[in-house]
Amino acid sequence: MSISTINAELLAKMFLAGARNLEINKEWINELNVFPVPDGDTGTNMTMTIMSAAKEVAALDAPNMEVLAKAISSGSLRGARGNSGVILSQLLRGFTKGIKYSEEIDKVVIVDAFQKATATAYKAVMKPKEGTILTVAKGFSDKSLELLEADAEFNEILEGSLAYAEEVLAKTPEMLPVLKEAGVVDSGGQGLIQVLKGAFDAYLGKEVDYDIPAAKAESAGAVKDTPAADISTADIKFGYCTEFIIMTKEPMSVEEELKFKAFLEGIGDSIVVVADEEIVKVHVHTNEPGVAITKALTYGELSRMKIDNMREEHREKLIKDASKLAAEAAKEEKKPQMPHKENGFISVSIGAGIGEIFRELGVDYLIEGGQTMNPSTENMLNAIEQVNADTIYILPNNKNIILAANQAQSLTKDKKVVVIPTKTVPQGLAALIGFEAGKTAEENAELMTECAANIKTGQVTYAVRDTHIDDKDIHEGNIMGIGDHAILSVGEDIAETTKDMLAQMTDEDSELISIYYGEDVTEEAANALGDELTELYPDCEVEVYAGGQPIYYYVVSVE
Repeated sequence: MSISTINAELLAKMFLAGARNLEINKEWINELNVFPVPDGDTGTNMTMTIMSAAKEVAALDAPNMEVLAKAISSGSLRGARGNSGVILSQLLRGFTKGIKYSEEIDKVVIVDAFQKATATAYKAVMKPKEGTILTVAKGFSDKSLELLEADAEFNEILEGSLAYAEEVLAKTPEMLPVLKEAGVVDSGGQGLIQVLKGAFDAYLGKEVDYDIPAAKAESAGAVKDTPAADISTADIKFGYCTEFIIMTKEPMSVEEELKFKAFLEGIGDSIVVVADEEIVKVHVHTNEPGVAITKALTYGELSRMKIDNMREEHREKLIKDASKLAAEAAKEEKKPQMPHKENGFISVSIGAGIGEIFRELGVDYLIEGGQTMNPSTENMLNAIEQVNADTIYILPNNKNIILAANQAQSLTKDKKVVVIPTKTVPQGLAALIGFEAGKTAEENAELMTECAANIKTGQVTYAVRDTHIDDKDIHEGNIMGIGDHAILSVGEDIAETTKDMLAQMTDEDSELISIYYGEDVTEEAANALGDELTELYPDCEVEVYAGGQPIYYYVVSVE
């Protein structure tokens, strides 16, 4: 089979097939995580990213190439989670730049789009590292250009580029020693290969299931849309299925689209917002359809409005409650927004106790997430929208969330957003303490970053598989003490492993040891450990806090 061009219909099928193939293989990709911790999430992050776009693509009805490109780009941009997800969204963004104005894609156009995809992704990463998803993407795009210049056929370009990308993936352990030591290839690169394989299968006309079922969408961070007949009225949180089309006064920008969707998320769920040059299709389940419609009218005229009561069998009860609902809606409308501030703070938190500490230090908005569930760019944008401040500081507190925060920063135009690149919760706490009112945003960014850099962090968890890394043999079930750059200790006992880890983190200059115990550790056990550490380090002050975090028995810091 040889197809010389790809139209919008075929490209949509290829994209959905790629998304489904990634979703099917996400757990396998998760297991490629270098560290054998119970939160290896590359496959999950990439799947949630691409499924955000897949839902928008699946909702389109016979789109042209430009509409399809925008759905792929904006959907993945909003849904981007983790470093791998953000890079994938940038690859898709660059690719769609190259094809959106073509009625049909020939081999010259698609190869150019591959080059734009790689260039856009590399540009998004401050310090690109070879042996990662970026290297695999570059191998694919470089090979496609080589084959084009050799006058290969369309299918030969795709097939040859995919085969070469797999060769590059197999070589990633030689580029990154940590991959070689762990005996795995790069997980992000493997995720990209699965997307490309699925897309290529659709191109070849293979039998592929293009549907994005509710269960799959739920795994991508969406709310499962359950038929009303299968659940009781009490289970329906939002009772009105509201749909309409906005005839926009002018094209809705990506930033406006994100803000509008964030607004809808504040009053409902099951949200779909798909913007074209002149129209915006909207679907939302809400208890306040009038509020959604009023907001939509600020963008233009409305057409094809449809509001269905999902609790039809209990209509009488709803009528009786209508006045109460209206009063509550009016009360919500009058609810004052957060007082205006010069400086505001957003922090990612990983447990109730740690979240409370952040609030006590002045954080205005907490995003629950961290290592086990990386928040998306859209989560960040929604938080930015909620904080009423001229300058907003974001503390990602995880190296895998910094890129999503940076992406949200680049999409925000009406507020100054400063991302402090904190990689751990203790670094985030130190950065907050280092903030000084009266200094400029630039001065505080430098000061807060410096304070975060002075903190040593250790995290104690368990191994989910056998491996060899950092010159240590690790077996499934072992307790691991993980420092800022390597696994520091491995043992069978939580407290002993924690003490071994701290012995390598402390020195004669250490003054304070802070312990945040997780949800699987009792207060008594944490205090007992604190007492032991006080005896071991008489020159250090030891503080014990209830962190409440999952997965990690202890998060500790030394300063």
